[in-house]
Amino acid sequence: ELPPSEFMQVADSTWLVLSVVSNGREPPGCQATGVTKIARSVIAPLAEHHVSVLMLSTYQTDFILVRERDLPVVIHTLAGEFDIYKEESGECVPVTCDDVSNGFLKSKPPASPTLHPVQSPQTRFCVLTVAPDTLPAIATMLIDVLFYSHSPPWDAAAGSQDLDSITFFSFSLIEGYISIVMDAETQKRFPSDLLLTSSTGELWRMVRIGGQPLGFDECGIVAQIAEPLAAADISAYYISTFNFDHALVPEEGIAEVIQLLQQRQESGR
Repeated sequence: ELPPSEFMQVADSTWLVLSVVSNGREPPGCQATGVTKIARSVIAPLAEHHVSVLMLSTYQTDFILVRERDLPVVIHTLAGEFDIYKEESGECVPVTCDDVSNGFLKSKPPASPTLHPVQSPQTRFCVLTVAPDTLPAIATMLIDVLFYSHSPPWDAAAGSQDLDSITFFSFSLIEGYISIVMDAETQKRFPSDLLLTSSTGELWRMVRIGGQPLGFDECGIVAQIAEPLAAADISAYYISTFNFDHALVPEEGIAEVIQLLQQRQESGR
């Protein structure tokens, strides 16, 4: 419904959403949440089969977006580990890969580790949700923050932002559930009694992946972050965007995360 515009870029791929639902078979003591929780079972296998993914963590759960043309590869890759369903008229229907044949079963060389540069600004972030019935009370403020506050100049070069302090605000509305990521200073502008967070009220630090816009044809970008963090049992909240990827980790663990990612980069050279 959006009118064409010279100011709007649209990627040429159509994407489908995968929602990963636990069935209680996780090993005891598995504490990692977010993208690291599904790193070994979903993200790493898709990267090994050269499937590019977009990752979207929300306050409630995590979603993986895959290109529609890659769906046969995705189904075959994950069918051994997961029961796979598709939505048809609001109902979940089992999916099989018996009739899928696009040549993807041929062996492929192992994917090389993706080693994009990572940067960590000093900004502290909050991961929040809002009850839908209270959204009108903060709607005007949301619009101001989303579209008018801290807007970079249109002619600013990509990646020119000072990463000592990064401007980042994410709002998602999925099936009625609202998820918001904002920096701690921006949070002070909102009524505290309407923003809901975990009982511990933790703050998060960001790792931004990519020195220049990443595009959508490369695979393994999410795995670059998710695999080492999963091995260290560190939770991460991951958001892919049109230009860069962003992983949020608990503030107290940022030093360990940077060390892990630096070691991975050094070992991959």
